[in-house]
Amino acid sequence: MGDSPRYGSEFRPPVNGGVRLNKASMIVARRIIGDVVRGGLKPGDLLPPEKTMLDHYATGRGTLREALRLLEFQGVITLKPGPKGGPVLCDPDASHLSSTMVLLMQLKRVPFQVIAEFRMSVEPMISRMAAERISSEALSDLARTVSQMSSDLDDEQLFLEANERFHDVIAWSSGNAMFGYIIDSVLGIMDGTAIGIDYPVHRRKAILKAHEDILQALSRHDPEQAEAHMRDHIEAYVTYAQRKFPEVMGKVIRWDRLSS
Repeated sequence: MGDSPRYGSEFRPPVNGGVRLNKASMIVARRIIGDVVRGGLKPGDLLPPEKTMLDHYATGRGTLREALRLLEFQGVITLKPGPKGGPVLCDPDASHLSSTMVLLMQLKRVPFQVIAEFRMSVEPMISRMAAERISSEALSDLARTVSQMSSDLDDEQLFLEANERFHDVIAWSSGNAMFGYIIDSVLGIMDGTAIGIDYPVHRRKAILKAHEDILQALSRHDPEQAEAHMRDHIEAYVTYAQRKFPEVMGKVIRWDRLSS
């Protein structure tokens, strides 16, 4: 596959991150999750032993194990070894969604320009919502990321890690879990460093100033200013990428080349 954008392909990517499942195992996996929710189980709780689940779900060992493999792949459970082991409920994060998102974008040859357009459309709105709902704890967390960015201005990697955390906190502070998970899923690729975008010190200083302005607006719980400052910030990021790295905007971020 090349890196040129191509839309309207008839290619249909595999579902469930490439894991092929029969209908019976998917049904069992969904029933397990339904029972987990109804039973009020928490991360760290042990699911029933295999024999109990075989009887409860009236299914075969192969189908049950395939259902459990699906849940393990999705980060929902981990399999604890030993005589007192078994499937243990986890607290899944967005890492599995992130991997699947990048994989799908590579298979559909979606260029980096689409990520930039997504951020332009969504993050200003998220900031507006966050200004109305953000907690004092989240504001303190944001202030720490800004402080870290200031301290690590000469270390691009540490600076960009704090930058990711800043946008992540705002997304979850919107009070909308969908925005939180979606932003989480693209955090590792949205700055474009995976395909060659570089942020020299002068650009990092501009990003730091933008984050300070956004933080001040959020601290005042000012939706209009929070939205405006975030829009200015993302527009500056897109303009910089288009001017300095025009060839990158048409590139596809490759799942098979991302660091683990």
